Amino acid sequence: MRRLTTPLALAALALVAGAAAAPAQEKKPIVIGITAPIQLQVGRDTVDAAQLAIDEVNAKGGVLARKLAMVVADETMDPQQGVSAVKKLTADDHVDVLIGGYNSGVTLAQEPHIAEAKTIYLGIGAASPSITDFVKKNYNRFKYVFRVNPINAPRQAQQLAGFVTGKVKGDLGFGAVAIVGENAKWVQDLAPVLKAGVETGGVKVAMLELFDPDMSDFSPLLSKVKDSGAQYLVVILSHANSDVFVKQWYDAKFPMPIGGIDVKGQDPDFFARIGGKAISETVSLGLLAEPLTPKTMPFWNAFSAKYNRPPVYTAPGAYDALYIYAEAVERARTTDPEKVVPELEKTRYLGTQGTYVFDDQHDVQPGPGLINFLYVQWQENGKRVIVWPKELANGKMILPPWISQRADAAK
Repeated sequence: MRRLTTPLALAALALVAGAAAAPAQEKKPIVIGITAPIQLQVGRDTVDAAQLAIDEVNAKGGVLARKLAMVVADETMDPQQGVSAVKKLTADDHVDVLIGGYNSGVTLAQEPHIAEAKTIYLGIGAASPSITDFVKKNYNRFKYVFRVNPINAPRQAQQLAGFVTGKVKGDLGFGAVAIVGENAKWVQDLAPVLKAGVETGGVKVAMLELFDPDMSDFSPLLSKVKDSGAQYLVVILSHANSDVFVKQWYDAKFPMPIGGIDVKGQDPDFFARIGGKAISETVSLGLLAEPLTPKTMPFWNAFSAKYNRPPVYTAPGAYDALYIYAEAVERARTTDPEKVVPELEKTRYLGTQGTYVFDDQHDVQPGPGLINFLYVQWQENGKRVIVWPKELANGKMILPPWISQRADAAK
């Protein structure tokens, strides 16, 4: 056979050889934008949980043969800074998706800018129903917005009412409660639903009061609660200083148990941080070191090992949101938001907390097997015990040590 020796042939052979020797050019990464209040633990856990999921996905080859990369912007707790964070991530960093949020007021301020950028947003911290109301009112403009975590404020209220009527009244026999919470948007949405649900369940609401989130001395408020005729104190706290609140409750040997939604009281170090004074406080929680699903303990153990601390509530939300987005992109075969949104709407994803399903306004749904709250009590030596719902309870509920224990508290 005659060999090819023309200049054109030699050039062609050199080109082929060079292409074979050069490494395959990597595809452009899919960029995950994280917007969170980095100065808070909920923000740091958002970042770290997302990074954990990104590392796992990349170790398996990425999404559509593309690696994932992360860019972070600090939204603080200020709406103006939150808007700047979203603008930076969408306009400057050209992220493919946004994951984050904590303060409902900040998220609501960001929402028009998210819609303008036509960038998918997976909320994992803010609870106000107004966030997804935008989707209902103007789907074409706001269809990019989804709430992965937590369940919205009215749904939280319904589940908290179930704890009050089922456990506080049904098992402990307390027929009157006081409800106190910080005066914030999510609590304004939650409190009326909670009051109605509690009263429908046959429990008297002796007092309902919202206070300034910047309050530092709760003694006058606790005094009003004491005089109200209530037998149990229901709290709704997130931005407020619950460390001080619970300390003052304990130091006063307050004559009633305490429980409800206390976001800082969910922190794994809360009991130790306030010197054990959280004893008997019951707080809502989405995740605990219990095998709620086959993915709960692998996530919990991986996060704890990698970051040397247990996760707070935004962490499972961010971790699962990353996987929910990745699966939707795989199904869509593209990162084009117009094609990914319909796939997100079809989501049925078994994550760390349960199965994620979105309703018609892109809100995560609660229900059997879906995303629900646990009610977890701080007990001796900082042990956390699930006391409600009954089917998941793994221990007996106790009363504060200065209050006589009722026999039916053990139920």
